[in-house]
Amino acid sequence: MKALVLAGGTGLRLRPISHTMPKQLVPVANKPVLFYGLEALAAAGITEVGMIVSSTDRGIRAATGDGSRFGLRITYIEQEEPLGLAHCVVIARDFLGDDDFLMYLGDNVVPDGIATLVDRFRARPCDAMVLLGPVPNPTEYGVAEVDGDGRVIGLEEKSPTPSSDLAMIGIYAFTPAIHRAVRSIEPSWRGELEITHAIQWLVDQDATVRAHIFQGYWQDTGRVSTLLDCNRELLTRLTADVRGKVDTETEIAGPVVIGEGAQVIRSRIIGPVVVGENTVVTDSYVGPYTSIGDDCALENAGVEYSIVLERSSLSAVRNVRESLIGRGVDVRPAPLVGGAHQLVLGDDSRVLIEE
Repeated sequence: MKALVLAGGTGLRLRPISHTMPKQLVPVANKPVLFYGLEALAAAGITEVGMIVSSTDRGIRAATGDGSRFGLRITYIEQEEPLGLAHCVVIARDFLGDDDFLMYLGDNVVPDGIATLVDRFRARPCDAMVLLGPVPNPTEYGVAEVDGDGRVIGLEEKSPTPSSDLAMIGIYAFTPAIHRAVRSIEPSWRGELEITHAIQWLVDQDATVRAHIFQGYWQDTGRVSTLLDCNRELLTRLTADVRGKVDTETEIAGPVVIGEGAQVIRSRIIGPVVVGENTVVTDSYVGPYTSIGDDCALENAGVEYSIVLERSSLSAVRNVRESLIGRGVDVRPAPLVGGAHQLVLGDDSRVLIEE
């Protein structure tokens, strides 16, 4: 069984961050989102991966290489234009051959892995299997309707009156039957070949499309709010590991990871928190559910429930919360408005903040 990983999206909902880095490489718990998916594939016993990247790829290939660091063999497949998920299957035909394959959207995170889905697909013959999860707000998702035998009988995309609360998570298992389906559908109103239309085509042809209902945590990290939520969930799974230097005037509580070469001086860190390598935290507070990247500097700062990417600095700002701060960002005091700071900053920004 092979895998087709989609890592070519433009990340419109993550701008300005996605102007300068692929959305799949934004880190949660100090690890790029894409890496969680690749590790899950390897853990499920899949080794051959085709990765869809844009023709103007800005770092995916450099980050994942040939895949050997994950126990994988990666073949890169360029998509000239974002013409839909089903179009990705079309252009990957030569790589996929007549093998079964798992299609995985690269900005999804399923911390508990996908081995159960793969095992079930292999054990119960069907033409396709769709990973679904119940959601409280199904109008915001593509959803599937499932009968009492676990067969998918219909799919719909962000309907105002959804027939189901079972959202499509963005992970699918296919037999070669999908190749005929993707060549039999027409582009949607968006001008894209939709994978939901291809799966619906299989259903309409009386193919066997089954659902795998997933009850664990999963997240589409395509928005700032969902990135922060995913970061929070993954940090709750931390095991404390302090490798850097922490002075005797610093208070640490809860699970905290401090990387090699980091220094924490006269500060208070309340986990779960991860502090990257060579980062210096001085006279600062780092609160729960916060990830600080490598080579950062915090001085007289306060931050919680946030993601700070590498090479950024926060100085004399004490109330940063629910923020995503890009690479190389410099945050300093400026007039306070509204009692708190909520920041979404692109790479290499400079923001002056006065308390």
